[in-house]
This record gives sequence, C-alpha cells and structure tokens, in this order.
Amino acid sequence: MEDLLILAIGAGAASALVAAVLMFFTLRPRHRDRLQSGTPETVLLFRNGEVVDYTPDAKELFDRTILTGMGWEEVRESLIAGFPDLPEEPPSRASTWTSPLVENAQLLLEPSANRLHLRLRCTPDGAASLFRAKCHNDEYRRLAELSRNAPDALWQTDNDGNLLWCNEAYQELCSENGRSSEGQCLINMDLPAKRVERTTRISVKSEGQVQRWFEVVSRPVEEGWVHYATSIDSLVNAEMAQRNFVQTLTKTFAHLPIGLAVFDRDRQLVLFNPALVDLTHLPVDFLSAKPNLLSFFDHMRENRMMPEPKNYASWRDKLYDVVSAAREDRYCETWNLPSGLTYKITGRPHPDGAVAFLIEDISAEISLTRRFRSELELTQSVLDGFDDAVAVFSRLGVLTFSNAAYRAQWKCDPDSAFAEITIVDATKDWQNECKPSPIWADLREFVLTLRERQRWQAELTRDSGERLLCMVQPVAAGATLVRFTPIQDASLPDLAEEEPPAVTRSQAIG
Repeated sequence: MEDLLILAIGAGAASALVAAVLMFFTLRPRHRDRLQSGTPETVLLFRNGEVVDYTPDAKELFDRTILTGMGWEEVRESLIAGFPDLPEEPPSRASTWTSPLVENAQLLLEPSANRLHLRLRCTPDGAASLFRAKCHNDEYRRLAELSRNAPDALWQTDNDGNLLWCNEAYQELCSENGRSSEGQCLINMDLPAKRVERTTRISVKSEGQVQRWFEVVSRPVEEGWVHYATSIDSLVNAEMAQRNFVQTLTKTFAHLPIGLAVFDRDRQLVLFNPALVDLTHLPVDFLSAKPNLLSFFDHMRENRMMPEPKNYASWRDKLYDVVSAAREDRYCETWNLPSGLTYKITGRPHPDGAVAFLIEDISAEISLTRRFRSELELTQSVLDGFDDAVAVFSRLGVLTFSNAAYRAQWKCDPDSAFAEITIVDATKDWQNECKPSPIWADLREFVLTLRERQRWQAELTRDSGERLLCMVQPVAAGATLVRFTPIQDASLPDLAEEEPPAVTRSQAIG
C-alpha cells in the first residue's frame, strides 16, 4: 500500500513539472513580443549612491566596460548633454525629464530608501536612424579623441561668453593660472557683433607666471562660438626682439651724418634717419607715411635735390635697373645739384629683398679735392716754368713730380710709364747719358735714408759735353728734390779756378 502511495505522489509531481515547463515555453514568446513592442529601456540601479547593477546596453551609453561603483556625478556628467536640467544631487522623489536634443527620449528617476532606479527610454526611429547612428559612432569617437587630445586649447562658449565645453589643453591652461575650467571663460574677449569668423591676439598672465600669448580664431556655430587658441610666444618674442633691434638701429642711425632710406621687398620705405630729412628736405610726415620708391624720388626731384634728367619718364623706368644694381651692391653715383652741393648715392642690398640707399654730402670733400687738384696744377705749371730740370722723389724713392724741362732733357715721360719710376731707374738713365761720376750710389742712398740730411751739389758732364750742376736738397715729408742746372760757358773760367768738390759718401749723407 505504501508503495502505491509513493508511486502516486511521484506521478503527480512529474505531471506538475511537465505542466510548468509547457506553460513556461508557451508564455515566453508572448512576454518577448510584449518587450519588443514596448519602449526599450536602459536601467541603472543605485544603492547608497553607487551603481550596483545595470542593463548590458548601459556600457554603450557610458562608453565603459564596468559601471559598478560609478557615482551620481559621473552619471550626470555623461547625461547632461542630452538632459541639461539634471540636478547636481539625486532627487528625493520620482522625477522625469525629456531631452531637447533627442526626440522621444525620457529619463526617469525613482528613489526608494537607499536605492535609486534610473531608466532611460527612447522610442526607436527606425532601422535607417539606427544604422546611421552606428556608422557615425566610430567617427564621433575619433573626432572626440582628436579634439580632447589636441595640443592647442579648444573651447566652446554661448553668446554670453559662458563656457560650454573645453578640451584637456584648455583645462591645463586653467590649472596653470589657478582658474577653474567651469563657468566664465579663462580668456575673456569681446565677441564681434556680426557672426563672422575673427582672429584675435590675446595674452594670459597670472601672478607668478610668465605672460603667454595666443592667437585665437573664433568661429560662430549654432549654439554659440567655438574658439581655437594657438600659442604664438615664439612669434611675439621674435617681434619684440626685432622691434628692440630696430629701435637700437634707429638710435644709432640718428647720429649718423649720412642719410639712410631702407625700402622693403615691396619698395615701401620702412626705415629712415633724421639725416635723410636734412639732406633731402622731404617732410617728416611724408616719409612716415611709407612712400614707395617712385614717390620718394619724385619728391626729391620736386625739391631740386637730385640732378634733372634729360628724360625723366625714361629715368623713372630705369629706377628698376637702379634697384637691381643696388641689390647686387654695385650702384654708386655722384649727384651735382643745382645748389652747388654734391651728393654721393650708394645702394646696398638687405635681407629678404630689401634695399638701402645711403645719401652722403661730399661737397666738402669735392671742394677739398678740387682745391688740391688746383694746387697741384699750379705747382706743376710753376715747375714747368723753370728752365732747370727738376724732379721730386718721395721718401720711398718714387718719382712724384717732374717738370717739362726734366722730361725733355732726359727723354722721360712718367705719365705714360706702366710702372712707377724709382730713384734707381732714374739714376741709371742719368748715368747712361753722363760720363763716369762717383755720386750715383751716394745719391740713391741720400734719397732713401730716413735720417736728417743736408743739401749738397756736384758737377756732371754729359756725353754730349754739356756740363750740369746737380743740386740735391731734402724737402717736406722726407722727399728729395733733384735739380739739374746747365753751367754757362761764361762761368767756365771761374769754375776752372776752383777744383770741383769731391763728393764722398759721408758728405752726401751729411
């Protein structure tokens, strides 16, 4: 009897188990259809302020593999872009938010004791929207990574200048200056009234920090402005160094008596000194306006500070040849002005295609040269008026002056000689046309000696029988004058009464 009872209980249990399995597989498709027909949900369960459980698709929402342990701040930071009204602290009662960005998206919060259910609902937009979102997901991640790790600071503000988003470089810049990366923008600048792109150069400096310079490109977008800051510290430092260098040059050039005009590669005047104003009589305001090369020379012509060319139109065309010559460092001219002044114009090349013109007043030098040349011509004419042959040798023994009588007597023309005529060459010519005499070596040594000397004289006889009195006399600057005077026949008896002086080496040197 007991065995039959046990068999009956076992058969009943088996029947119940089969019925339960059949019911499960019968009802499961209906439950799946209900879930598929309903709105999909992404659920997070908080306990004591931390995530303890979540649906598998939440990993895609937060782009993390493990969500356990996340707090409300991290969840809010990821969802605030779609739900900007989320509070900083979890609500104490059930709340619902809709997204202004994603249509039909809802966020539901259900607090209960120490637990909190977060449900994200979104009605599907169809296969096309889902497919496109999946395709754009990789591109979004790539762009987000590029903007976040960009070496330059990037940030977005609204039309009132409030910060909406920034990358890591901007956050580092804020931390270096002791500022927060939230709220008002670190780099304050006035946005243009018109929504057009604008480039602004700004500086950022805090206490104890070195001043940094940035070039910020601001571009309008639908929700405000996007700003791109590029560091230009090296550029600003180079500009400051260049400015200081130009100021130093300007101070140096200000004391030069030579006029300086520097034209850049576009032939605009970029630098001039006060001497240029004095020499050209051009107005300072005209020079400060950076005239071009043609205007500069036009005004000089109007002020009669340059020679009047025969054809000024063709001369202006030749100015390009002048610039080319100056760039090759081969332009140099002398201008004789109507006022009697004389200017020397020199062109010099400068880096980066610039050209510098130097204007120098050489009137005094020209006057001195002309006076010196006049004195030389006068001296030469005086010497040519002598009947005696006269030659002057420098302290180095080079023939520097000779008169017409000398050139005729000794058949010598120093002007047509290829090389300088020295005392050695001259004494050889004299010795060849005269009878033997012991004075030649003494004469050469007398001309080349640097000690104090005394004048002396000696008699020579030419091969033709003509008798000459050779007088040697020291003159200024260590030079020596040699004079040959013919001895007249009337004086022969007087000279015969006296013995000719014996000139020794010691007497010649004195």
